[in-house]
Amino acid sequence: MTAVRRATALLVAALVLVAGACAQAQAAGYRYWSFWERDGGRWTYATEGPSTARPDDGAVQGFRFAVSADSADASRPRGTADFATICADTPAKTGTKRVALVIDSGTAADAPSGETPPARRTACARVAPDATTAEALAAVAGPLRYDSNALLCAIVGYPKKGCGEQVAAGGSQKSATPETPGKQQKGSDGGPSLGLPIGVAVVVLLGGAAVWQARRRGNV
Repeated sequence: MTAVRRATALLVAALVLVAGACAQAQAAGYRYWSFWERDGGRWTYATEGPSTARPDDGAVQGFRFAVSADSADASRPRGTADFATICADTPAKTGTKRVALVIDSGTAADAPSGETPPARRTACARVAPDATTAEALAAVAGPLRYDSNALLCAIVGYPKKGCGEQVAAGGSQKSATPETPGKQQKGSDGGPSLGLPIGVAVVVLLGGAAVWQARRRGNV
């Protein structure tokens, strides 16, 4: 039975190490501007980027700067957001459309080192009927900053630097793969590497085999 206990202990230790690696990977997030669409009374994560989205007249769209691991974890724009209130002072005009925008720069905890997030603001953009969300945003919330891959990096000049960088649990940063233009991606992946769950499966199989072999030897 000593061999069985030794094999079992090794299996448990290996699983603890792999679980720790999984937790560490999940703790990492990305600091970026997420893009949202107002559907009824709630925010939904946009399925395309602002450079390709073409909202209808009367649409409400939002941007939130925060650190999040993926779309399921992303922070929504805060506060009330209804078209009638935001565009109350912007009357309809023939040949144009109005888009209500909510720009939430997030909290101090999500801000890059040395920067203070501007106050949340709303704006009503009057633009051409075929204008994209990016064009509506540029009309009321410049300056905007993009990277070489058309990733939206800054709104109203915030943040001053950085663009979709990965942030570890301890607050350290490293460069992240820029998102594909027109899509909301924070990097080459949105969560833990596929290698981690595969590693768990391998450890379980090897550990189980070791326990079985040890029991077999004990019965010989």
